[in-house]
Amino acid sequence: MSQQGGLPSRRGKIWLGIIRLARFRADGLEQFGHTPAAFLNSLAPLLAFPLVSGLMVLLGGAGHAALVNVLVSVIALLAPIVISYYFARLWGSDALWLRYAIAFNWCEAAVFLLLLLPGGAMVADRAVRTEVLSAMLVVLGYWLVLQGFLARSGLRVSVLHAVVLVLVVNLGAGLLLNGPWLVALLLGFARGG
Repeated sequence: MSQQGGLPSRRGKIWLGIIRLARFRADGLEQFGHTPAAFLNSLAPLLAFPLVSGLMVLLGGAGHAALVNVLVSVIALLAPIVISYYFARLWGSDALWLRYAIAFNWCEAAVFLLLLLPGGAMVADRAVRTEVLSAMLVVLGYWLVLQGFLARSGLRVSVLHAVVLVLVVNLGAGLLLNGPWLVALLLGFARGG
């Protein structure tokens, strides 16, 4: 397989990797490349979502909101990768981390796209909205299970370590995103406000 800059010569390999991993086939990890350039390529679609969204908000006249939207989204995207790196080092799997991170990013982009599709169906009809939200919860549950599979296969860790990683990554990212808001809320309560 010829590679340029760490990206497989055929973009179809990326989709093949995503599909293989989505079916819990560990050989999907080998489809993405394992170089720093491949890692940067895996971040591109993830970063495109907040940048486009931020640009739309900015064009709508809300410059501050656009900046906050982009920064929060970038934190949400990078937090799992940073947190997972430290756990991979702790467990002696840091040599495998890059391939795990690349697969994680590509799979996250695919799941994100899957979650965006039903967004257009979020209409006033309560029955349709309930069905769409239920489907989105199923996709999110599946994504948690897939994260565990990626950790187990990509980092070659035990099931327990994979579960711990999924919990810490998601709770850690959630705290990073919501921490400032929670601190402000707690400070408001502490001041009697």
